[in-house]
Amino acid sequence: MSMRSPYPDVDIPDVSLTEFLFADGFGDRADAPAILDGTNGSQLTYTEFHDLVEKIAGGLAARGVVQGDVVALFAPNLPQWAALFHGILRANGIVTSANSMYTAGELAHQLRDSGAKMVITVSPFLDRAVPGAKEAGLSEDVVLTIDATEGHDSLADLVSSGAPAPELATSSTDTAVLPYSSGTTGLAKGVILTHRNLVANLLQVQAMGDVTDQTKIMAFLPFFHIYGMTVMMNQGLHARATVVTMPKFDLEQFLGIVHEYRVDRLYIAPPVAVALAKHPVVDSYDLSCVKTIFSGAAPLDGELGRAVARRLDCTVLQGYGMTELSPVSHCMPDDRGDLDLNSSGFALPNIECKLVDPESGQEVGVGERGELWVKGPNVMVGYLNNTDATDATKDAEGFLHTGDIAVVDDEGVYSIVDRVKELIKYKGYQVPPAELEALLLTHEKIADTAVIGVKDAEGEEVPKAFVVKQASGADLTEDEVMSFVAGKVAPHKKVRVVEFIDQIPKSASGKILRKDLRARETSNA
Repeated sequence: MSMRSPYPDVDIPDVSLTEFLFADGFGDRADAPAILDGTNGSQLTYTEFHDLVEKIAGGLAARGVVQGDVVALFAPNLPQWAALFHGILRANGIVTSANSMYTAGELAHQLRDSGAKMVITVSPFLDRAVPGAKEAGLSEDVVLTIDATEGHDSLADLVSSGAPAPELATSSTDTAVLPYSSGTTGLAKGVILTHRNLVANLLQVQAMGDVTDQTKIMAFLPFFHIYGMTVMMNQGLHARATVVTMPKFDLEQFLGIVHEYRVDRLYIAPPVAVALAKHPVVDSYDLSCVKTIFSGAAPLDGELGRAVARRLDCTVLQGYGMTELSPVSHCMPDDRGDLDLNSSGFALPNIECKLVDPESGQEVGVGERGELWVKGPNVMVGYLNNTDATDATKDAEGFLHTGDIAVVDDEGVYSIVDRVKELIKYKGYQVPPAELEALLLTHEKIADTAVIGVKDAEGEEVPKAFVVKQASGADLTEDEVMSFVAGKVAPHKKVRVVEFIDQIPKSASGKILRKDLRARETSNA
C-alpha cells in the first residue's frame, strides 16, 4: 500500500524559481544581509544581491547566453556563487553545478554531457577548469573567473556591460539545474530538475521547519551539492534569512564564525557531528547561539546525534533525500526533537511513498523492510541523455526507486536501514564503485578488483579495494594502489583501504558478488 505524508499538501505556484524568490520584493529585509562571507565579513544585502543578479543576467545575455543555454559553476561557496546561480536563471539559462574537487577529466565529462556553453570558476581552479573546458571542446575565452585574474574575464567584467537583463521567459516546467549524481555504473549522470521541482521542495521543507527572516544559516556544505543549493542557499533566500558562507570546512574557523556571527541553524553531514561531539576545541567557543542542527547527506548515528545535542544544548534533527528528489523527501520537523535520531522522520507534504520488497516486487507494510519508492512534485524529470537510467530509476507511475531499504512505523516515521544500490557515501559524497574498479583495472599489475564501502575507525564509510595481482605484479603494494587512484580522481573518491585476495567472488554471469565481500569484511571485523 502507498502511504501519503501525514502533513497536509502545500500549494505550489506555477512559477519559475526566479519569480518565486524575487517577484514580491524584500519588504523590510531589503537592507538586511542576504549572504555573508564568514571568512571576511563581506556581505550582500537583499537589494544588493538582487541588483547583482540582474547585472549578471544582463552580462550573460550580452555575451550570447539565451534561453536554455547551460552555464557551469565550478567554484567554492562564496556569496558570488549564489548571485551567479540566480543570474544564470534570470538570464533564462540553466545551471550545471560542478563538484569543486573534480579533476580536469571529471569536469570535462560534465561540461560535455550537459552541453555547457560557459564555465565560471575562481583563479585557483584554472589549472583544472581550462584543460577541462578544452577537453570538452570549449575555448579558453568562455572560462570566466569570479576574482580578477590575468587572461580571463572576471565577474566584474561580466557585470560592467551595463546591459539590461532579458525578459524573463522561463516557466515552471523548464529545466533550472543539472547537478550530477553518480550511479552504480559509469560516470556521474546529469539530474534534470525543473523550476517547479525546486520551488516545490522549498515549500515542502518550509512546512517542516522554523526558518524565519531572523535565522542565520551556516553554509559550509557546498552549494554545488543539491543539499547546499536547496536547503542552505535557496531556503535561506526564500525565508529572507542570512546565509553565512565558508569556502571550505575548517573546524576552528567554522566554530569561530558560528561564535562571531551568532549563527543559530547549522546544516551538517555526520563527520562534522563527530567533531562537535568529541573534539576538545569545541569548548573554546561560545556556541550558545546554536538552536538547531540538521544532519543530512549520509545517515547519522542516533547516539552520536544525541551526544552533540547534549554538548551544545540544542536540538539535533535528521532528514533523508537525494539529488533526484531536489533533494529532501523526509525529515524530522523542528518541533519533533523527541523522534528517534536513528530515523529520518516523516515524508514531506505532497509526497507519497511505497516500501517494496526488492526480491518479490511486492509492497510491504508497517514494520517490514522494503525499498523506498517516492512520488511527489520534487521528483526529477529524469537523467540527462540517459533514458535507460531514467527508466531503471523512475517508473511509469512517477515513483522514484531510491535504492535504499527503509522501514516505517505506525506514526509514519521512516528509518533507512540498508541500501540496495551499491553507492558508497564518503562524508556525504557519492562514490560509484564501478568507476574506481574501471580505473584500477588500467593498472598494469592489477588483474581484477572490486570496491565496496567499509567503516573506518570513526564509523565513516570509506572505499576499500579488493585487488587480485597480475602474475607479474607480486611486488605491488597497498600504498602503490592507493597512490595510483589518488592521482586520477577527486579526493572524496580515493581508495582508502586495500586488501589483496586471490579471486574476486562473482556470479555465473560475471557480476561481482559484493555481498560476499561485505560478509568477508564482517567476519574479519
